[in-house]
Amino acid sequence: MQNNATTSPSRIDSPIEGERLIAQVADVLTALVGVIEEETELVRHGRLTQAAQLRARKADFAGRYYAATERLKVNRAFLKAHLPKHLNELRLQHDLFRPLLQANLTVLATAHAVSEGIIRGVAGELNRKSAPQTYGGSGRPTTPAPSAARPVMLSRLT
Repeated sequence: MQNNATTSPSRIDSPIEGERLIAQVADVLTALVGVIEEETELVRHGRLTQAAQLRARKADFAGRYYAATERLKVNRAFLKAHLPKHLNELRLQHDLFRPLLQANLTVLATAHAVSEGIIRGVAGELNRKSAPQTYGGSGRPTTPAPSAARPVMLSRLT
């Protein structure tokens, strides 16, 4: 059953249905882990275009994982009462996912900061070269005012 913003997650009526839900969450989590690991490695090796191509798959798995965990939350009491072992196994799998996700976020933030620094450096250099070379009253070269900076535009070829 697909959940959307207008419907609430459905209740579980049997242990078999609970096992299916837990298996579904585990499968989606495994797929999400695979995509995140792949993205992390691609970004670490500077293959940003290939990493960007994973965005749709990552978003799909993340959305499915969110919907399934919402259904887990609604049925937490039933699952604790009838399938505590299965629920603990899923919790352990999720606990292994957290540091992987943190590493992914760190790699992405680092790549973002590096690329932002490169763009700022290029923009500064272009503005410095395009500014008139003049001398101030002290006989030293003047630097252009920050308000005189020209914007830099990037064009992405897809």
